Amino acid sequence: MSKTNNLNSLSQIIKDELDKYGHKIDSSNVGQVVSVGDCIATVFGLDDAMYGELIEFPNNAYGMVMNIEEEDLGVALFGENVTIKEGDTCKRTGRLVSVPVGDEMLGRVVNALGQPIDGFGKINATEYRPVENIAPEIMDRQSVKEPLETGIKAIDSMIPIGKGQRELIIGDRQTGKTAIAIDAIINQKGKDVYCVYCSIGQKNSSLAQIVAKLKKFDALKYTTIVGSSAAEPSPMQYLAPYSATSIAEYWMHQGKDVLIIYDDLSKHAVAYRTLLLLLRRSPGREAYPGDIFYLHSRLLERSCRLSDELGGGSITALPIIETQAGDISAYIPTNVISITDGQLFLNTDMFNSGQRPAIDSGLSVSRVGSAAQTKVMKSVSKDLRMALANYHEMLDFSRFGSDLDKSTKNILTHGAILTEVLKQKQYTPLSAAKEIIDIYVAQKGLLDKVEPNDVHKILKLLSNSIKAQNPEIFENINEKKVFSDEDKANVEKRLNIILNTVKDNLLNEDNY
Repeated sequence: MSKTNNLNSLSQIIKDELDKYGHKIDSSNVGQVVSVGDCIATVFGLDDAMYGELIEFPNNAYGMVMNIEEEDLGVALFGENVTIKEGDTCKRTGRLVSVPVGDEMLGRVVNALGQPIDGFGKINATEYRPVENIAPEIMDRQSVKEPLETGIKAIDSMIPIGKGQRELIIGDRQTGKTAIAIDAIINQKGKDVYCVYCSIGQKNSSLAQIVAKLKKFDALKYTTIVGSSAAEPSPMQYLAPYSATSIAEYWMHQGKDVLIIYDDLSKHAVAYRTLLLLLRRSPGREAYPGDIFYLHSRLLERSCRLSDELGGGSITALPIIETQAGDISAYIPTNVISITDGQLFLNTDMFNSGQRPAIDSGLSVSRVGSAAQTKVMKSVSKDLRMALANYHEMLDFSRFGSDLDKSTKNILTHGAILTEVLKQKQYTPLSAAKEIIDIYVAQKGLLDKVEPNDVHKILKLLSNSIKAQNPEIFENINEKKVFSDEDKANVEKRLNIILNTVKDNLLNEDNY
């Protein structure tokens, strides 16, 4: 009997000790690869994983949770997946996918994970931000009221862009969309605006040319380039614009103004479609996933101007969308148009006819409007869009070959001069003063008797003459934002002198 009691007491002691031991093996943080292929890994066992969480695989490979199903997870893999095979173990990191941020990113070219790809060594960033962040609330924002000057006359005068605005650049391929974005970056030199250029699905050679141009114009020092080439897998192309926005958000929350370019979101949508079809999500309209609108809205909503209480920083977004045969009513273009605050539509026919930049003033619009213009620019350009609309209407009418009255001829002559004045070479953004003076003399009809081919030569002579004789005019417009009647009279005086004294052989010289 005593032997039985001893055994019972011993088993009770063991049972009590086992009950006291509360540390149990947690298998929810370790999983196993069930299948892998096309940059997608199906993982079993990570029961507590979060959407967007970073998952670690063997050999320093990483992925992001994109699908959470009842039995397994769909993980999008970053980089090549040749080192990952069926049966490998993986584990949670407990953190969302993040990128390095800070001033250390300036002047660097990085991939979608923030890793340097420019050959200049490691980036010694001390802070990281998740690639996915919730957009600022309405009460944390303020209205757009300060212009972000692009240096392009057609934009700053008719379709102004303000700090904190989202303005879509849309048009067919090879119509100058990227050229407008790069000119806008170059024009921020000396204006205390940081720039982020995000390349999605472009050729590496194209990205290298953009980097070279920014270096040439000394614009790379205040710019960060996030590149995801067409050769990279779809998860990297999907991640790139979110990473770029997180880099920009750091400076916005520091009270800085940031300009961000997404080049282009058409390829981003295609990469997302590829990624989610591989994850076996049902295709929707035009084979795009049902949440494609949410994909771009949660990206672009992060661009805004913060309230003064939060520092007053801003992100101005210029997303680019490529159309097919000018069809702006297609699925992705209409999606992004409804998200943004206006669009710059580039017309293929205008581009082919030599109108550069080929901005169609009829289809282009800025929903912020003159709130993003200085009073000086607003005063000289208020009738410009209407004058161009009348010109194009009369131009179509004149093609019937009927006799034209004097007023119609005047409209056609004036419109041709305005169209010529708005032409601008690439990589030559202008100061606000130069833009305003050019538009002022053209709008007032002072160039209507000049041959269109000579307009830019006259404008260059006028600019040089003002710099030599009345430099205070440029200073008043650029610094004081004032264009007084006295300054206008001096500009007209200088122009009249040029028109009266310039010789035909001088105009024939190619000095512009």
